[in-house]
Amino acid sequence: MKRLKEKWGITSNFQIIIILLVFSITGSIAVIVAKPVLNLVGLDKEAISPWIFWPIRIFIIFPIYQVLIVIIGALFGQFQFFWAFEKKMLARLGFKRFKKTK
Repeated sequence: MKRLKEKWGITSNFQIIIILLVFSITGSIAVIVAKPVLNLVGLDKEAISPWIFWPIRIFIIFPIYQVLIVIIGALFGQFQFFWAFEKKMLARLGFKRFKKTK
């Protein structure tokens, strides 16, 4: 726990519990929301090959998760942490706008 708190720059064990809770809730909600999105697009698990369906599903879940992590983090009072987390993720994906300048 100590290493994780240092790495994430947080101070209390309660805050780390809240952050881990937000990660788990967001993951669950993103998976739940992906199903209606896939139905809206017209993709059905039985209609197409699993080799096509699952990569598309993961591709759809990823942006949903990125948006939800900030929203749910804000609802739990951890907006600053999750916004910094999101900017770091976007910078790693190649969005230069979010890279820190030294």
